[in-house]
Amino acid sequence: MVASVSNPRVFAIVVGRRDVGTSRLRRRVQFIGGSRESSFLLSSTFPPLLLPPSFHHVLYCTQPQSRSSIADTTELRQTPSDADSQPFTLQLHEDSFQTYQCEKPDLEVQITKGELLEMYAQMQTMRRMEMAADALYKAKLIRGFCHLAIGQEAVSVGMEHGIKKDDRVITGYRCHPFAVLRGGTITGVLAELLGRQGGMSRGKGGSMHIFTPSFFGGNGIVGAQVPVGAGAAFAQKYKGEKNCTFAMYGDGASNQGQVFEAFNMAKLWNLPTIFVCENNKYGMGTSAERSSSNTAYFTRGDKIPGLQVNGMDIIAAKRAVEYARKWAVDDDKGPLLLEFVTYRYGGHSMSDPGTTYRTREEVQRMRSTQDPIRGLQRYLEEWGVATEQELKALDKEAKLKVDKAVEEAKASEEPPLESLWRDVYFAGTEPGVMRGREREEVHRY
Repeated sequence: MVASVSNPRVFAIVVGRRDVGTSRLRRRVQFIGGSRESSFLLSSTFPPLLLPPSFHHVLYCTQPQSRSSIADTTELRQTPSDADSQPFTLQLHEDSFQTYQCEKPDLEVQITKGELLEMYAQMQTMRRMEMAADALYKAKLIRGFCHLAIGQEAVSVGMEHGIKKDDRVITGYRCHPFAVLRGGTITGVLAELLGRQGGMSRGKGGSMHIFTPSFFGGNGIVGAQVPVGAGAAFAQKYKGEKNCTFAMYGDGASNQGQVFEAFNMAKLWNLPTIFVCENNKYGMGTSAERSSSNTAYFTRGDKIPGLQVNGMDIIAAKRAVEYARKWAVDDDKGPLLLEFVTYRYGGHSMSDPGTTYRTREEVQRMRSTQDPIRGLQRYLEEWGVATEQELKALDKEAKLKVDKAVEEAKASEEPPLESLWRDVYFAGTEPGVMRGREREEVHRY
């Protein structure tokens, strides 16, 4: 079978063979007009050709993706000034967005040197924090569940730069960067993972239950945060607030019934809800193609318009979030569905090696060609925003900041046993007495 292709830039033929018992396609690439030939697993981050499981041999055409067409697609249209606060113009790549029942965001972006450097430093810091959590878990100082977002930094940091302080964010269990960016601290997150009093939930919540006044968690039940996010948006609309709620979930949660129920209610009541699917290609150990009949998640909102975003480009992520916020708040158009196409380098959680359902070559290729931090680093150096030495200084600063937070978190005490009776009720609303595990076990407030 040969797939029809209209893109004039197409110049490769790919021969595919499905591995028995897996979701992967082994594809041999022969570039037309040359003798170069290589074997690899082709990423579906760029607009994919989805293959039904029954197809064992497929011939089709595609455009080879290079580093410059994935994470590094933005062009400089105006020379940056020396002033950190002076805006200059960038042009996003035309493939940064795909739309469903809505117009594309403007590809022309105004941004400052100061904001670009801040985004770079924040992504480096968030990655360092997650790497520290990885090391603490392997040292058996962190126990239980721990889901890291290494590779997905452009989504959390880009979102924070596109929303307002009083907007709300709620997500699943891959939540650590959001907790810090929404008003928490690195020490607070790491201490919480360690089960210490200095944690953001006083050591009682762990990895999946971290909150701030504008960040509603960290939620452990797959997909359950989505209707809660719609409820938060309902409260914002009811109270007349000019804000919105970003209700986030992963591709693995996208088939949950409660997600579609939330879609329906949000559209019915025209709520300022931005539903955000972080599509990192794998729900636990299952690829999106094996679990979902429609992997274009941004089209699954029925009457809710959708926007697919290159989630490995932080500038595109920021632009998409600004567009979504304007849609829901300023223009009062109701809900919107965002899909960030991203990738996690590690396993689903710390107990998952992440290599039984994908190859190490695939992970390495994504790291080397689509990494959001390396992509932004290349922008900054090419555009004259910062030198390699200046960026290395930011890297060092991020490392020192996280190293200090690790020591502070480890120095924090474990919660005393009597703290089990606290935080069960909101402060000031406790009953006079509370029974414990047995009838005779009674605590008096």
